[in-house]
Amino acid sequence: MKLRTIALNTLGGFMRDRLLIVFAILFICVVLLMMTPLLATKAMYASNLQQGQSVVLEMVSVIMFFVSGCGSLLAAWAAADAVASELKSGTVLAVMARPVKRWEFLLGKYFGVLLLMIVYVVMMFALSYLLAWIGGQRIHSALWVLLVYPLVRYSIYAALAMALVTILHPVITWAIALLIGVLSSLVTSWGEVTNPLLRAIKALLFVILPSTGLLSEERFLTIRDASLQPMRWFDHLTALSYGVDYALVLLLLAMWSFHYRSLKRD
Repeated sequence: MKLRTIALNTLGGFMRDRLLIVFAILFICVVLLMMTPLLATKAMYASNLQQGQSVVLEMVSVIMFFVSGCGSLLAAWAAADAVASELKSGTVLAVMARPVKRWEFLLGKYFGVLLLMIVYVVMMFALSYLLAWIGGQRIHSALWVLLVYPLVRYSIYAALAMALVTILHPVITWAIALLIGVLSSLVTSWGEVTNPLLRAIKALLFVILPSTGLLSEERFLTIRDASLQPMRWFDHLTALSYGVDYALVLLLLAMWSFHYRSLKRD
């Protein structure tokens, strides 16, 4: 009951957050601007459907990569702000007086962030189908894959931000999460490394950083039949278990750090 109340209150706070509202408006404007050349390209290649579909689908992939990447940053910022705003306003002391244990407070906030990201994932799912329909194609990935994979990835960044914001300013926390996301993408895009030192650095980064390659768009978003690579249930289970385990470890670190943090106003 306590966790549900905190989670719902957190979600309600997000819906009233002016910064997130501005983010949503700007995000919608950017997506609409990106859809304009998409429609123009489809009209341009109306006489050559095969070539036109190839160009359109490439643009759809770019848009979805942008949307999915923004989700990771949104999860990090929402998690950092959910905790930092309570500490800054001092309302966390009133919540603790009910009484609520510190780990319950943090877990409730985390669940509230996940509720926000569920809304985002559903909207991203609808957008992917809309863009594929505009391109004259259809999504070949299973419905549950489209919903679960990005949510697990966002849960990692939410837990990461919560662990960092217990000791850092929310803006610094978000910047670190952004840097980690960029580094993770760069590391997973590296080819074969022959230098022993670089190979050791790459292996170390794979262990430390969240391996977004396991939870990337190539895994959960497939539009073209030619690029469809069926995955076994064991492969899905391995990738998703990795993501959940990574998020759980970060969340436990956040609870441990928050347990010893002063609750006085910053």
